[in-house]
Amino acid sequence: MDESRPIFIQIAEQVENDIIEGSLPEGSQIPSTNEFAAFLRVNPATALKGVNRLVDDGIVEKRRGIGMFVIAGARQRLIERRRAEFAAEYIRPLIIEAEKLGIDIDELAGLLRAERIQS
Repeated sequence: MDESRPIFIQIAEQVENDIIEGSLPEGSQIPSTNEFAAFLRVNPATALKGVNRLVDDGIVEKRRGIGMFVIAGARQRLIERRRAEFAAEYIRPLIIEAEKLGIDIDELAGLLRAERIQS
């Protein structure tokens, strides 16, 4: 766990990552708040707060007496949201800095390709 960020957010993000990666497919049950709490050694209320964030975001739904399940379409919604966040957090600032340095889009694309080959 990353101590610089709230645990409940990290729990929600881990479930989101598992959905995006496919290890938690749509329709599958996510771990219970008690399972999260025991595994991560956190207060069950903290785990519940993370799961409730997923419910509020329309990623999982509660089935009374059964548990929490990944909603159909959740993976695509998460990917779309993460792409938008990626663009805002990384791409827009990159383009702004490139423009300051006189780097046009084609040159920037070339730099990105070259960097990808090196990594």
